[in-house]
Amino acid sequence: MRPLRMIDLAVGVVIGAAFGKVITSIVENVVTPLISLVTPNLDFKDYKLAGGKIKIGLLANDIISFFFIALAVFIVVVKIMGAVMKKAAPPAASGPVTKECPLCLSTIPIKALKCSHCTADLPVASVGA
Repeated sequence: MRPLRMIDLAVGVVIGAAFGKVITSIVENVVTPLISLVTPNLDFKDYKLAGGKIKIGLLANDIISFFFIALAVFIVVVKIMGAVMKKAAPPAASGPVTKECPLCLSTIPIKALKCSHCTADLPVASVGA
């Protein structure tokens, strides 16, 4: 069972990396130019502080990328997977499936007529109780 979990984890990491690249591309090629339209004469990539040593624009791009990745993961994982898991929930059990032997107090199947632990014949009244 463990190799399947490792494969699932590997698939998740690969898909996550590819998803990160897609979101980064969307932010760099779509969102950042749209923000530049709203704020003319301000290019995030070239915006620097302290004489060009601190690249604040690249930090802004990374923060925007993180926001969109977090939003997409929230929508996909929490909302969609939550809805799928809610639909796939197993039906509730209709009643108990075990009972206690009145003689040795061991747990036995509800339909048992003889205790598997003490081999005592169970009274008919305790069957299904």
